[in-house]
Amino acid sequence: MDASLDWAIAPAAAGLAADASDIASDAAEIAAEVVAAADVAAAEATKARLNDHQRAILDFERQWWRRAGAKEQAIRDLFDMSPTRYYQALNALLDIPEAHEYDAVLVRRLQRLRTTGLRTRVAR
Repeated sequence: MDASLDWAIAPAAAGLAADASDIASDAAEIAAEVVAAADVAAAEATKARLNDHQRAILDFERQWWRRAGAKEQAIRDLFDMSPTRYYQALNALLDIPEAHEYDAVLVRRLQRLRTTGLRTRVAR
């Protein structure tokens, strides 16, 4: 190559290298954003797998009851089912991984209470 053209080619080559570096950096940022968006979408999809009734049961279980019988009456009124049927549905719900993803602290607490009650009944 002719040495007289080096003065024109060198800055252009340096500019292309800088552009390539910027493009690679931009691509990495976009990839990170896509991964983050996919994680959010997966979390939203997981929450969506529980139907409204299942979410309502878990939300209902977050409440605390002061009077005996008040919770059973609220179960009949809100869910239109007997307390026995409600607790059967709740126990089945506690074993669904999506319930754990919806509210891990609540589900673990209820599982612990279920296990403790089972141990107490077996010990009698």
